[in-house]
Amino acid sequence: MRKTKELTLAGVLGAISFIIPMYFGGFLMVQIGPFTATLMSHVPTFLAMLISPLAAALVGFASGLGFLLKLGPIAGSRGFMHVIVGFIGGYLVKKGFDYKKVLLILIPVHALLEALVVIPFGKFALPFIFTTIGIGTALHHTIDSIIAYIFANAINKRIKVFKL
Repeated sequence: MRKTKELTLAGVLGAISFIIPMYFGGFLMVQIGPFTATLMSHVPTFLAMLISPLAAALVGFASGLGFLLKLGPIAGSRGFMHVIVGFIGGYLVKKGFDYKKVLLILIPVHALLEALVVIPFGKFALPFIFTTIGIGTALHHTIDSIIAYIFANAINKRIKVFKL
């Protein structure tokens, strides 16, 4: 029964991860140059880390696809970094790291990945990229981490699927 719950929840999180940029990109979004922050766009991936590394990577892929289709290649490339962030986070959770600590550990990883992936597009100066995307992603990650932690606890009280 547990695997069925996990598979179902991963599917739902994947769908939500795709829907957030498609329907809320532009509405719940802040944009500064190549940096965009769509509120709660990381939450499904962060929650999927509690299921498994593979689930988190797949949910991250759905996020990247949604951003690519809605906002184009720069936002899409940044969105696909959620695959790596989700997989690393899921792996750390699986190895027994505390969920809150995993979310904190991932802040610099996430910020650096999203800044680096924009460089090949060559449209912006490096200091601008690292300032806007690096710092912006770190702040956005922190806000979405708080939301994900609250959601994880609320969901877990109801269906006991996460190992918190």
